Amino acid sequence: MLKRKSKYKILSIVVPLIIFINIIVYLFWFLASGTETQLIFMSNNFLVSWNGLEESRYWTILTSAFSHNRIWHLFMNMFVLGSFGRIVEATLGTFHFLKFYLLAACVSSLGHAFVSYQFLNEPDIPALGASGAIAGVILLFSLLYPKQKILLLGFIPLPAIAGTFLFIGLDLWGLIAQAEGGGLPIGHGAHLSGAFVGILYYFIFLRKRIQ
Repeated sequence: MLKRKSKYKILSIVVPLIIFINIIVYLFWFLASGTETQLIFMSNNFLVSWNGLEESRYWTILTSAFSHNRIWHLFMNMFVLGSFGRIVEATLGTFHFLKFYLLAACVSSLGHAFVSYQFLNEPDIPALGASGAIAGVILLFSLLYPKQKILLLGFIPLPAIAGTFLFIGLDLWGLIAQAEGGGLPIGHGAHLSGAFVGILYYFIFLRKRIQ
């Protein structure tokens, strides 16, 4: 969570729109939970996996990043996106933020599919959620405002850059644990891929402009 004090209201268009779309897709999951046909439709169109891409369901690279079927997953992701995304959008501008977010979303989906196939030997593992794209947003925020205080776990103050790279370390550790047959059912590959987009975007497109 961002620890921030400002008297200025941040104008944000894309972030509320993304949150709205995610809520709508969650409601579709909720309504489909009792109907097998609808559940199959949602699974085929809003989950991404290596096997799904081999079956030519390429649109899931994007749609899965707007998809949540658990309320706590939706709430946490949208809360974090609302905290950091509005500031990044205000910094980049609406159009550039939208391009960045969609790029991070697609790369994180591809990252999950590749990692599950190449390193976990489970190409059928499906994934959904905005976590990978949000990882890119947080990483970009931390590079833009490295000394800005964030609250780790909601109460531990850390410089943004330190907190972000701590999360990257935890994702690397989690991915190694999964490759060895353990770990938690978390899309570490998606998180790391989204974060990588944030790093590249900053150093290729933003750093010289900021200087």
